[in-house]
Amino acid sequence: MKNIIKILRISKPLHGLLAIIGTLVVISSALQLAVPLFSKFIVDEIVAQVENDAGSLNRLIILIIVAFIMNSIGVFLTSISSRVGDHFAGKVRQFLTEKFYDKVLTLPQSYFDGQLSGKIVNQLNRGIFTIYNFLNTASNFVVPMFLQSIFTIVILTYYNISIAFFTFILFPIYLVLSYYSSVKWGKEEVKKNKLEDITRGRINEVIYNIRLVKGFTRELAEYNSVSQNLTKINKIYAKQSSTFHKFDFARNMSLVIILFAINVLVFYNTFIGVLTIGEMVLILQLFNQARIPLFAMSFILTQIQQAEQGSREYLEILHLKSTENYDIKSKSKIVKDPSIEFRNVSFKYEESGMILDNVSFTMNPNEKVALVGHSGAGKSTIVNLIMKLYTPTGGELYLKNKPYSDLTHKSVRDNIALVFQENELFSSTIRENVAYGKPNSTEKEIIESLKLANAYDFVMKFAKGLDSEIGERGVKLSGGQKQRIQIARAILKNAPILILDEATSSLDAKSEKEVQEALERLMENRLTIIIAHRFSTIQNVNKIIVIENGKISNYGTPKELSTQKGLYSELLHYQIDGNQKLLDQFELH
Repeated sequence: MKNIIKILRISKPLHGLLAIIGTLVVISSALQLAVPLFSKFIVDEIVAQVENDAGSLNRLIILIIVAFIMNSIGVFLTSISSRVGDHFAGKVRQFLTEKFYDKVLTLPQSYFDGQLSGKIVNQLNRGIFTIYNFLNTASNFVVPMFLQSIFTIVILTYYNISIAFFTFILFPIYLVLSYYSSVKWGKEEVKKNKLEDITRGRINEVIYNIRLVKGFTRELAEYNSVSQNLTKINKIYAKQSSTFHKFDFARNMSLVIILFAINVLVFYNTFIGVLTIGEMVLILQLFNQARIPLFAMSFILTQIQQAEQGSREYLEILHLKSTENYDIKSKSKIVKDPSIEFRNVSFKYEESGMILDNVSFTMNPNEKVALVGHSGAGKSTIVNLIMKLYTPTGGELYLKNKPYSDLTHKSVRDNIALVFQENELFSSTIRENVAYGKPNSTEKEIIESLKLANAYDFVMKFAKGLDSEIGERGVKLSGGQKQRIQIARAILKNAPILILDEATSSLDAKSEKEVQEALERLMENRLTIIIAHRFSTIQNVNKIIVIENGKISNYGTPKELSTQKGLYSELLHYQIDGNQKLLDQFELH
């Protein structure tokens, strides 16, 4: 229960609602016992009349009316309590989801680099679902039944200690058997959850990469992989079910034996006159009520185990160290004519060697700077450091002479616009995607951005224009169209620093020309940082930084580096030779 208690602690804003539920539950639980108690008095009154003609009709009518009123109040309060309980569970679900989402948004990029998005979502869903189910059951059922059981034992003790003892002893027997059953269930639940996370994560990946899967005809392999995991999950569930039913048999047999003992005691004591007929009716009704929470105990403890496991995974993520704070009220200052400096910067991932080793360079205002190097050389790492997605393991970055360590993530990123190699778009409308970096934009501003990005014409061909849905990650658009939507988004943001992450690497010649024209407009009067393999995209840059093995191997203008021995001139000549061979092949000179 320790994890569930932790969940209740962090749900502090809802404690007032919990107190209201607790008060209603105590009152309604007490009133639920009114019917058995008044039944006893009613039966005694009838017996007195039948045996001795000593009963009172007025008293009988009053008892019946009072019993009805008490029962009605109990039903009303139970209904109110259940409604408030549902409200509480719903509020908890919202609160915990918001808490989880807030944590995820503040985690470092390194966390997401090592996690499947489907797994994170599955952990959230399972954690919230199990906690919500438990709290909903607890507030509407568990606590009322627990209180009724206590009240029942107290009343039975008043009338007959032996019967109260036998009724009471059922609870520890049920509790111990249910506890061991739920513990065994919980151990298997951990294994099952891990398999489910892997399976759901894989399904999410397959759906995301469905064209890849179909293109390589891997549907059967992917189906079999998931099917095998589901079979393992079912085997674990079968083991859980077998354990549950063995313990359930033991629980039910203990109930049958003790019920027999209680019946013998009740009927014998009534027969010899120790108990009245009314008291016999009361005791049998009370014992019948006491059986309800017993029947539910195994279900309750199973839910507790599920909530405990679900909340453990939930709390594991909640306890991760946040590295960002997006909820900063102050407005970020847009830096005029920004420069970026790397001063002796080093960086390594937790489970890798050094990616950048004591790197130093400066990007001056309004420069177009290209990062060139083989795959894995550290180009993307430099961009991630500039965006403050990672923190250097050594050295410091500066934005116009201000150290990054003194700047918030928001203040850095508000000065940066991005055009990614992969088409980072949402499955919403063109309008929402273009205005993502500036949500309060007018339609006129959005249209102007689309025109500057060479995107307006194709957007207007869609039936709904700006309000056209583009599908998941822009699947309804071509590669060039997606890139131009990204460019329009960057134009609209109008940030002084622009990062182009291989923005034309996957386009055909015509699309590249259209995108390149849009990029030229976008790069005007901005510090532009370009990652590119195609030399056509960096032929007009002011400076090239060549990275090899985590170090700066060359640094200069395209013209300077083309005549110097090094990686840049090698790559340039490879591309020139390739183009020349193509011209010779088709006799184009």
